[in-house]
Amino acid sequence: MFAVRVIAKDMRSKVEPPVSVAEQKKFQVARDAATLQLLFKAARLANEKALARATSHVGGPPVRHAHTALFPHLDFDGVRLTDLAVRAGVTKQAVGPLVDDLAALGMVERAPDPTDRRAKLIRFSRRGYAALMHGLGVLGEIEGELALVVGPRRIRELRETLALVVRALENRTEPGS
Repeated sequence: MFAVRVIAKDMRSKVEPPVSVAEQKKFQVARDAATLQLLFKAARLANEKALARATSHVGGPPVRHAHTALFPHLDFDGVRLTDLAVRAGVTKQAVGPLVDDLAALGMVERAPDPTDRRAKLIRFSRRGYAALMHGLGVLGEIEGELALVVGPRRIRELRETLALVVRALENRTEPGS
């Protein structure tokens, strides 16, 4: 039995990783030089902090990151579930349970579609509106805390620069489209 363990341990130590140490370092250098990668990381960290803070006072199941990924694709007029899935870039089957969760939390409601009696529109509820406003307040608090660290001028410049980046990305047509 002891010999089997030694052989198994010996075999594990000889398994080569799929990417060499030099390739890993090359990746890290490229990643650290990518401005948008840094933006993604900052956005993820800010989102985690904001969600934790926004949901700390709420009883019951908190809103998760998967839920907030739907927020930019929802509005107050409503959107059909299939259109919501297309906007979010996922399947209807993936969006359905998230909408069910948000409905159970009172964040969204299903309203009749005036153009098709069979269809429902998913839209923010009054409670959802209040939660969105609370969330924006939390983001403002975090932004204020960041301004204490990096300075209000830099936060203002960051906001202005990001607004330009968003405009450029929204207006850009991809090659071949």
